[in-house]
Amino acid sequence: MRRRRRASTVPDFATRYGPWAVIAGASEGIGACLADDVAARGCHVVLIARNGALLDRVAADVATRHGVEVRPLVLDLTVDDVADRVAAATADLEVGSMFYNAGASDRTSDFLDTDYAYSRSQIALDCTGPVALARHFGPAMRARGRGGLVFVASLACVAGSATLAMYAGVKAFQHTFAEGLWAELLPYGVDVCCTPLGMTFTPALERMGVAYDPDQQMTAEAVAREIVENIGNGPVHVVGEHNRAVAEQVWTVDRRTLVELMSAASRDFAAHRGRR
Repeated sequence: MRRRRRASTVPDFATRYGPWAVIAGASEGIGACLADDVAARGCHVVLIARNGALLDRVAADVATRHGVEVRPLVLDLTVDDVADRVAAATADLEVGSMFYNAGASDRTSDFLDTDYAYSRSQIALDCTGPVALARHFGPAMRARGRGGLVFVASLACVAGSATLAMYAGVKAFQHTFAEGLWAELLPYGVDVCCTPLGMTFTPALERMGVAYDPDQQMTAEAVAREIVENIGNGPVHVVGEHNRAVAEQVWTVDRRTLVELMSAASRDFAAHRGRR
């Protein structure tokens, strides 16, 4: 997993990745922090999420704090015509970067005990959505010779795991898809990066009954800042020094052993939630 990396700071972010950035999954947590960080670097932002009330709150805050234009788009990213709706909402904009942050799992249960419709929605959100937005915004970036596509994934991508079989699978898709897209677009000056995360303290995690543990979790603000500063360090940048150390070790483990370890950890987490 060791790769030669560029300098982590981008001297003129808005020139390379602007003037507009699209952030999918921006109503709270990491997405809201990404919006704040990108806007602070001089980009106007399009914010996409299905919760209109939360989205409007983030949009107003970002616009007030940074004096940029903010365009909220209330949209369920699992709909069949997601690409057409995003295209219509951004037709008059020059989009220089896209951050696909949607796709956190809110369930830990065995695959056969999970509704099939829910599994299909995970595929739509974590696979179809990123492909649709990358396919829409990518050609213009390639033609301009600059831009960035970021897929915020999870360290669940490293191996399959009991109680997270679908989530691990769709995050593995993002990981591998980003690697291939990085290789295709690198010659054209377009950066592609998958940014797997470890456990991050967000409102969603808090709603699951998990308390903040600074030794085990990063804050959403720290995660967002590291993502933005490492767009050019693709195809994969694992977020967080501790998480990178874990990933370096994990990807050397025998696959069967790795799946067993991941499954034990996810079952322990599910049991912990059940006791609350």
